[in-house]
Amino acid sequence: MKRGDVVLVRFPHPSGQRGKKRPAVVIQSDTYSSVVRTLVVAEVTKNLTMKDDAACLFLDVSTSEGKANGLLVDSVVSSLVLDTVYADTVAQVLGSLSPTLLQRLDDCLKVGLGMQ
Repeated sequence: MKRGDVVLVRFPHPSGQRGKKRPAVVIQSDTYSSVVRTLVVAEVTKNLTMKDDAACLFLDVSTSEGKANGLLVDSVVSSLVLDTVYADTVAQVLGSLSPTLLQRLDDCLKVGLGMQ
């Protein structure tokens, strides 16, 4: 897996129970993905209430860039909900973000992490 891949991964539930599979975007550097067994990912949601927030990236599946990410419905990548997951918990790679969308996600991450 590489940075910008949209993956399906089982997230742990806060209660410790088995979580559900959700889409996420790999945000970790490719350099570290080959060194450690974990991935840092940003969660993807179909809840569009934050689609205009500067810390969130709206993915429109009706566009050519949106179709390449493998998602079936319009979604939002949130730089406010980041997780570290074991690479072996990734069920599949659904698609990937275009270089343009990945740059926009970088901008969202800077806002969400207070790095601007």
